[in-house]
Amino acid sequence: MINIYSDNQQSTLKYPKDIEVNLSNVLIMTGDFNIKNNNWDLLYPHHSIHTNTLREIANSFNLGLSTPINQVSTKYTDNPNKSNSVIDLMFLWINSEKINTYLILLDLQSPSDHTLLTFNIIVNEEFI
Repeated sequence: MINIYSDNQQSTLKYPKDIEVNLSNVLIMTGDFNIKNNNWDLLYPHHSIHTNTLREIANSFNLGLSTPINQVSTKYTDNPNKSNSVIDLMFLWINSEKINTYLILLDLQSPSDHTLLTFNIIVNEEFI
């Protein structure tokens, strides 16, 4: 599992791109990527130039952008001049039939301005 926080300049994206050959068996990449994009935020009118880098990193780990069960904003603002956005994302292993969606927990947002992203991993009793 990889959890990423990227600043507004996406400087953190350089690190996973540079170390991709040293990581294997990544099932999940999630985090606050700070990339606004109309591909995952239908209310945002633009396409970010950082989206391609993020997708290249995900593809290198055989991960695909997952779709949340409830498609809502993941970052909320109290500033009336700014709008809520989707900048927290989850990429899941492409070959999994059981790990393919996630849920955004709006009720557990406070005190943060971000919501929690959750998913279930089903473990068969024989593996316990």
